[in-house]
Amino acid sequence: MMKKTIITLLLLFVFIYQINAAWILIPMDDSQTDHLKAYGVTYWTLQNNVEAWWLLNYRGGSFLTFFATEIEQECILRNVSYEIIADGQKNVIFNEISAPSVNMDAVKLEKAPKIAVYSPPTTQPWDDAVTLALTYAEIPYDKIYDFEVMNGNLANYDWLHLHHEDFTGQYGKFYGAYGRMQWYKEQQRQSEQDARDLGFEKVSQLKLAVAKTIKAYVAEGGFLFAMCSATDSFDIALSAEGVDICESMFDGDPADPDAQSKLDYSKCLAFKDFKLVRNPLEYEFSDIDVTQTKKLTQDEDFFSLFEFSAKWDQVPTMLCQNHKSLIHGFMGQTTAFKVDLVKSSVLIMGENKSSSEVRYIHDEFGKGMWTFYGGHDPEDYRHYVGDEKTDLSLHPNSAGYRLILNNVLFEALKGKVVLKVTDLELSISTWIGADVKVDGKITVPAKQLSEFINSIPEEKVDVELDKQSFNISTENNSASFNTMPADDFPAIPEVAEGQKPVVKINKEDLVMAINRVAFAAARDDIKPVLTGVKVEIDESSVSFVCTDGLRLSRQVIKAEKG
Repeated sequence: MMKKTIITLLLLFVFIYQINAAWILIPMDDSQTDHLKAYGVTYWTLQNNVEAWWLLNYRGGSFLTFFATEIEQECILRNVSYEIIADGQKNVIFNEISAPSVNMDAVKLEKAPKIAVYSPPTTQPWDDAVTLALTYAEIPYDKIYDFEVMNGNLANYDWLHLHHEDFTGQYGKFYGAYGRMQWYKEQQRQSEQDARDLGFEKVSQLKLAVAKTIKAYVAEGGFLFAMCSATDSFDIALSAEGVDICESMFDGDPADPDAQSKLDYSKCLAFKDFKLVRNPLEYEFSDIDVTQTKKLTQDEDFFSLFEFSAKWDQVPTMLCQNHKSLIHGFMGQTTAFKVDLVKSSVLIMGENKSSSEVRYIHDEFGKGMWTFYGGHDPEDYRHYVGDEKTDLSLHPNSAGYRLILNNVLFEALKGKVVLKVTDLELSISTWIGADVKVDGKITVPAKQLSEFINSIPEEKVDVELDKQSFNISTENNSASFNTMPADDFPAIPEVAEGQKPVVKINKEDLVMAINRVAFAAARDDIKPVLTGVKVEIDESSVSFVCTDGLRLSRQVIKAEKG
């Protein structure tokens, strides 16, 4: 039996993986003593060049890594529950996860992402949930602000966090309540000085430039995670490029009275059709936020996480890993988002459907991705200016804080390879995590590639493109495939940015309807049209019909207008 490799770590100790290997399983269900520090242990493992697996939907989204005394000691020191399992037990777990009938999967984490938090160098009179989570979990991060962003430092980071920030140049719209406070005056003075030092006449112009730079960072492959007022103010600033939306107490001259009609929603990542709140004394940027209209009491305020297919929708599945599916809500300057003002292309991951509130959303942009999470502090229902910071040692199993740390470890996937296949009737697109050295695309014969992949054991695979040859190699196997230009591959239709769905239907209902009618479809091509399913759509229902000329089956399911 092949011996495992000896890996020398950065901390100058050695992990030895023996023939009868042992593994450390870090459960993330209710048995875990400290969910938040469990993320820190996993991050620490990746920092030391040891791979880990994220077991999606297995015991709350558990982590698995090779056994080493040093990792076990870290679990003990951080009070993280763990189990030592043998190779056979690990194989049983992977067999269970791989079964098509279960909604689970395993993804390999290979790289500890470098993290930046966008935060001013001065002390703020409020806390930041992400820096609290990172600090408690012992995950390292750098603080950066306007000078670093404008000087191109974002390229040094894989993951960027924005929290209680105002990209519109209105100083958080604190003027009405705190305009006479010394901390507010100092914040305004420092912001104006920073703008001048960076060559801008107004703070709003600097903040717009920062927002555009961050957007470009995402387009080039960065990951953006934003909370609270950083979410909506980011999009508002982008939409108002070239439009003055700041009144005189913010920038010395009045706002454009026609600013609303000049907003360009196409520049936004997440939101559309919103209306600005023009009153400078009102603590609100726009009608995106539900804070002022929220009717739920604290005891009633919960949001539910969506359950995605772990094998087909790995990204949202990773971002929603939790030991709870129903999470207590919490307030913020931006608490949650009105569902009607979220772009239809954006993926909703958490919401309170009864009150039309969206809490947790995600999407791709260019080569990168972003996530917006409404609210200020998951363990402080209403955090006021000047309140003490939350002590996370009192909340080590916080389901709300887990969503933050999911987004951190998600970046540990490093990069991704997108796979597309089509026979011109059926098209499938999926992706896998990879350590991508150089971006590229190519077309490879599917049958030969599939046969080779199925013939090799589960191990690391290296892929390279040498002129027109596609080369795959493992420790003991290699193959080379002739290729065709990627431009020759047929275009696979995609949903256009901003395109609204005709109707919305439940996934389980769709599967059920197709299964109930497909048996009646023709099995030969004498009349090709009878081999298909006829679909009829109206605003409240979708009907599915199949017939082979002798049998006929029809199923109708409910639908919501898109």
